[in-house]
Amino acid sequence: MKKFKSYECYLIQGGKMVYTQGEYRLYTRDVELKGGKVQTIYFFSKRIPKSGETCDLPGGYEVGVNKRTGLPYLKKA
Repeated sequence: MKKFKSYECYLIQGGKMVYTQGEYRLYTRDVELKGGKVQTIYFFSKRIPKSGETCDLPGGYEVGVNKRTGLPYLKKA
């Protein structure tokens, strides 16, 4: 697993911290599961997604980068 600490940064948009990893920004959204439970998911995207909003890195998580694709992902610390 590669970590690109030099590419991590935080942007401030409208007074809100936004986590970025290279060209990717971290987004969050709430999804409803089949049983009716609502769960918060986090994902990275280069583009602005149809739903979701930018967010800061959640506590207890760290960022890894897929060696083959170069895509960042979250994993528990």
